[in-house]
Amino acid sequence: MNWNKSIRQIHRWLSIAFTATVAANFIAMALGEPPAWIVYAPLPPLFLLLFTGLYMFVLPHATRWRSGRRVVEQG
Repeated sequence: MNWNKSIRQIHRWLSIAFTATVAANFIAMALGEPPAWIVYAPLPPLFLLLFTGLYMFVLPHATRWRSGRRVVEQG
């Protein structure tokens, strides 16, 4: 399996996990004072989403830089 394809798939599943933990957080808050582990549960998927998202953001620029193609702006 391609490394970039794996990162994209991980990012998708992390977004599902993050959404589920945020929804659980809102439900728990509606029922009363939630325990700390529910309040902080969205943070691990969020940080992993940050890293995978930054990787996917930089990837096109890194491949262009490695291939030696430079974009020359004409003004």
